[in-house]
Amino acid sequence: MSDWTDWNERRAHLGKAIGNYASVSPDTVSAIVSLNGAGEKSGHLDGKTRELIALAVAATTRCDGCITIHAEEAVKAGATREEIGEALSVAIALNAGAALVYSTRIMDAFDAAVAGKK
Repeated sequence: MSDWTDWNERRAHLGKAIGNYASVSPDTVSAIVSLNGAGEKSGHLDGKTRELIALAVAATTRCDGCITIHAEEAVKAGATREEIGEALSVAIALNAGAALVYSTRIMDAFDAAVAGKK
């Protein structure tokens, strides 16, 4: 495998890999492409905002493919490094918040397990 720190190389590889996958399951890839374009048809958010959201979601889902594709799309949409940093700050805060919320669920589950042993 190549040096995956080269995001441009990764993006090129991913494009070929998705093309190869499309030859095996064209309906799946077609559905993803359709789904990706569906939201923009509403016209409520501009392209740059959509790409900032996509990058924040890519961070929370840890999707390298999403990162490389949407980073390029964010550049095309005119996003700045500072705007991306702010969007990623939201993703970081939500990840920490989600860990806190799920920590309370774990404590509740633990307490229920202890109570069930009594």
